[in-house]
Amino acid sequence: MNIKYFLTCSILILVQACAVPIEEIPTPVAVPEKFSQAGIASLQQHWWLGFNDPQLNQLIELALNNNFNLISTFNRLEQAEAIAIKSSADLIPSISAAFGGTQTYSSVSDNSHFALGLNTSYEVDLWGRLRANKHAAELDVRVAQENLNTAAISLSSEVAIAWYRLIGQRSQLHLLKQQIKTNQDNVDITKSRFAGGQATAADLFQQQQTLQATIGDQNDVLATIQVLENQLAILTGNTPGMFTISDNQKFPDLPPQPLTGLGSELIQRRPDLRQAYYRVQAADQRIASAIADRFPKLSLSASIDTTAPNLQSLFNNWIATLAGNLILPIVDGGRRVAEVERNKAAAAESLNIYATTILQAIKEVEDSLALEYQQHQLIESLNIQYSFATKANEQIRLRYMYGAMDFLRVLTTQVNLQTLERSRISAQRQLIEYRIQLYRSLAGSWPLPDYQDTVINNREEKDG
Repeated sequence: MNIKYFLTCSILILVQACAVPIEEIPTPVAVPEKFSQAGIASLQQHWWLGFNDPQLNQLIELALNNNFNLISTFNRLEQAEAIAIKSSADLIPSISAAFGGTQTYSSVSDNSHFALGLNTSYEVDLWGRLRANKHAAELDVRVAQENLNTAAISLSSEVAIAWYRLIGQRSQLHLLKQQIKTNQDNVDITKSRFAGGQATAADLFQQQQTLQATIGDQNDVLATIQVLENQLAILTGNTPGMFTISDNQKFPDLPPQPLTGLGSELIQRRPDLRQAYYRVQAADQRIASAIADRFPKLSLSASIDTTAPNLQSLFNNWIATLAGNLILPIVDGGRRVAEVERNKAAAAESLNIYATTILQAIKEVEDSLALEYQQHQLIESLNIQYSFATKANEQIRLRYMYGAMDFLRVLTTQVNLQTLERSRISAQRQLIEYRIQLYRSLAGSWPLPDYQDTVINNREEKDG
């Protein structure tokens, strides 16, 4: 008994000694301490709340609960969890039981035969191969979880962009209706002036062409509105044409710029960076597993079998067997060495992807900051242009009425003014998109719904 106890303890100590720890991975690239702009508002976990837009909040909540792409990403997380459980099972002895019975009838006598067997097998993890596979699978679960968090961030930003594009198109539609009315009034005025010999036929045709161009723009906007409504329906898990969206036509006030924080904080916060980090760690564990696979494998097995002519005496006649099997690779054509090299290359690839992901994350923050700053300058310029264009339009129309200006100058000024009106709406919408991009580039994860309940409810509804 003492010898068995000693051997058992020795094996356990050896297994723990050979287990490969999960190493911390240093940041492979230089990270700036601060970004070019700092911001003043605290970054909220649910970033979209900064817009203070109840309709947006409702749409994102619907999307996070019902979007099928997001739920399918959760299904991939479930698969990774199942694989991790399967990998962990390799560290536990496998036990199986078998029971059989036969009854034979003849003219001489009746015979019964019963058999019961209990078998167990276990591979001793001498070099940490099984434990490394377990660690890799557990890290894959973390990768899948961060992939789900990344997908949630992408989905929330897609909903926000689609929503504010819809508001922008509705604002354009409202403006176009006013411009169509203005252009129709101008057509009527030109017709009267043409009838009185104060305008030429070319003046009338040009004004009618401007009116029709505005009507054509309205048709394009109406089509875009329908497309965006369909997009929001799908993003929120609804069927296009069967989803009602509130009729909002006003952009929210842009909130103060969020605190960008330190570069090191960004690496810890963004789920796509954590995802890339865990992939590097998982690849490192698979290298350890591949190296351990080159060493001998020790397998233990035990069995107990018993047979009897009846159930009462089934345990009176039994036999137990204990066996050990040591497998030492000798010649495999370089397969195991090649597998080690493949895993090393895969680990190097994961590290390079991690470095690229960090650089891309920093670029996204800096790009968003630069684009938003320049967009503010553009909006300020458009507002000044609009003020000048309005004054010029009033003066030119007045001089035209007194015959001191030709009609082409009036038409050019009018078209320019209407174009500026539409550009101002587009610029405001683009500014909000740049802010959404900034929020997305800085965002971390937040608690997500329990999609297991969502999947079960969908199945129950389908079965019903």
